[in-house]
Amino acid sequence: MMTDPIADMLTRIRNASMARHDRTEMPASRLKAAVAAILKSEGFIADCRPSESEGDGPQKLTIVLKYGRDKMSAVEGVRRVSRPGRRVYVRHDRIPRVFSGLGISILSTSRGLMSDREARRQKVGGELICEVW
Repeated sequence: MMTDPIADMLTRIRNASMARHDRTEMPASRLKAAVAAILKSEGFIADCRPSESEGDGPQKLTIVLKYGRDKMSAVEGVRRVSRPGRRVYVRHDRIPRVFSGLGISILSTSRGLMSDREARRQKVGGELICEVW
């Protein structure tokens, strides 16, 4: 049994980008799909799509990674901030800036998952899920 599926998702993305893979697959969930949609809208991944596995098994989420010139990955690093053993909550005026605004934070708020810029704009805080740069 996996205790932290978001950390597993971020590790799969980090490992696949370091190994220069085109895509990575993982078990799907609504939370993972929402995190992948934010990463896509912010330009860190090329695409995310659910795919049906063989038989009656669970669905999989396929993430297509994005690379620049010389196969440099768009995702340089990821960090899980709020973990099952230590939850981290922030107010809207205390949301940290990742690499002076070059990276993003993903927050779980009362209005759903959103990036740090969107949370500051809407003046809403929440649980700091992860940081991506």
